[in-house]
Amino acid sequence: MKQALYLDDLKVGDTFVSERYQLSTEKIKEFAREFDPQVFHCDEQLAEDTFFKGLAASGWHTASITMKLLTESLPFAHGIIGAGGEINWPLPTRPDDILYVKSTIKEIKPSKSKPNQALLLVESETLNQKNEVCQKLTAKLLSFRKSEG
Repeated sequence: MKQALYLDDLKVGDTFVSERYQLSTEKIKEFAREFDPQVFHCDEQLAEDTFFKGLAASGWHTASITMKLLTESLPFAHGIIGAGGEINWPLPTRPDDILYVKSTIKEIKPSKSKPNQALLLVESETLNQKNEVCQKLTAKLLSFRKSEG
């Protein structure tokens, strides 16, 4: 397990890269059957005649994989606590894609009312094995100082 990082340890420009995660047709279908049962996520044949022109993972599946990879690559003390964000899926995630996440701290806004914490603006790109961006998440994350004040 990586050493927990506090607000005091972080600066704008810090970048974190996750391990890899391999997707499969079965994982895509399994997630979709439970959470996003649409033909382009569940059936290869029917998916051919859709916007995606083939089987594609749900954006929410990609987001879930991203979250797993973030919990392993952003070792923030007290966990990854979100306070809002924006998500985009410029390319579909496909069977057999190997995903990883590259996260960069873009901004640190210390709290005026709570001096022991700040909001970090973190940009996380979920990339496939071709280094194509499948998801871009810009999130506000809470970070804490090592000690009060």
